[in-house]
Amino acid sequence: MNTPASFPGGSFPFDFLNFDFTAPHPAQDADLLKQLAFIPGLKEILMVRQVHALEHATVWVLSESKSNYRPISKPTNVPVDNELLGGLSTEQGFYLYGEVNISDLRRAVTLARHRLTSGEWDLAVHPRCGTNLSVAMLLTAGLAIGVHLLLPFRPIEQIIGLGLAATTAAEIAPDVGMMAQRYVTTAIPFNLAIENIAIARDVWGRQGHFVKVNWQD
Repeated sequence: MNTPASFPGGSFPFDFLNFDFTAPHPAQDADLLKQLAFIPGLKEILMVRQVHALEHATVWVLSESKSNYRPISKPTNVPVDNELLGGLSTEQGFYLYGEVNISDLRRAVTLARHRLTSGEWDLAVHPRCGTNLSVAMLLTAGLAIGVHLLLPFRPIEQIIGLGLAATTAAEIAPDVGMMAQRYVTTAIPFNLAIENIAIARDVWGRQGHFVKVNWQD
C-alpha cells in the first residue's frame, strides 16, 4: 500500500524512499495506474490486491456477526474467526465459500468496504490467508538452503542446522506473512464498487458466492 509523493525536480512521479506505509491514500492506486498505465497487467494486479483486502474484511465481518463482536474496534480482545468461511480473490471479484445467507453477505461486503476505507485497515489482513503459507514455505526453503551451504557437510551438523532452520521459519513466518499481506498482497479498496453477488462455481468447480466488483477512479 503505497502513498504517492512528488519527486524533487519532477523527474519521477513517486518517491520510493518516503512512502507512508501506515496511511493509505484514497488516490494512491488510481494515480499509480495513470502514471504507469503502459505496464501490461498493472490494473489487474492493483484490482486483485484491493479485492483481496475486501475478501478478508468480508470474512471478518461475517465472523463477528455470528458472535456480535468487532475484532478491530477492541484490539485488547481476541478476534473471532469463522473457520468455516474461505475465499478466493480474482481481478473481477472474489469467491466466498461456506454457508452464508446472500442477504447477510451483501450487508457484510458493503460494511467491510466502508470500514476498510474509513480507517480499519487491519481488516485487510487475515491469519488464514494463503500468503502466510507461501511465506512460511519460502522462509523454510531459504533458511534450509542457507544452513546447508554454511555448515560443514557432515550429517549431524546438517540435521541440527535443518532443525534450527525449520524452527526459526515457524517462529517468524506468521509475522512476516502478515507484513507481506499488509504491504504486498492487499490494498485498501478505495477504487472498488460492488456490482453483483450471485451463486457461482470457480474454475475447479467449487460452488460459492461470487462478489463481482468493478474499478472506479
